[in-house]
Amino acid sequence: MKISAIESGEVSSSPRKGMNRGLSIMDFILRVFAAVTTLASALSMGTAKQTMPFATRFFRFRVAYHDLPTFVFFVSTNSIVCGYLVLSLSLSFFNIVRTMAAKSRILLVFLDTVMFGLVTSAASAAAAIVYVAHYGNSSANWFPFCQQYNYFCGRVSGSLIGSFIAVVMFILLILMSGISISKH
Repeated sequence: MKISAIESGEVSSSPRKGMNRGLSIMDFILRVFAAVTTLASALSMGTAKQTMPFATRFFRFRVAYHDLPTFVFFVSTNSIVCGYLVLSLSLSFFNIVRTMAAKSRILLVFLDTVMFGLVTSAASAAAAIVYVAHYGNSSANWFPFCQQYNYFCGRVSGSLIGSFIAVVMFILLILMSGISISKH
């Protein structure tokens, strides 16, 4: 009687391929979702501006995202990360087709980590500015201005939510890629 490979204790490679394929499909879906959230964040912040309803003869009180360099950095970073995510969809699709490809996964982990750092730094810097805009800082004599510019602050806060969702998506992408690489 002949003993097959599975009966002798060796593991078949088909469950591993199935798990890698499932991780690759989830990777693709998360990349699409993260690209949408970074695009929405960039568009929401990039179009945020408000003019006060009253104006004097010589002054109009207006605020826009490009008034603060931190917000310009936020929009630029989210646009770059969105472009990266769209371009990385081809490698992610390649990993669905070729489930045992390791070099493309290692490249994606490296680039995902770089983009994770960029989007985290941009979102954190913008969150600090939004916090000061909402609550001010009495020690530095910075007064909150979101009571006057509530539409602008609402748009900016909403774009931060989308960007922090992308941060969570990158954490999941890096973890799933690490799990997939460790299965090789």
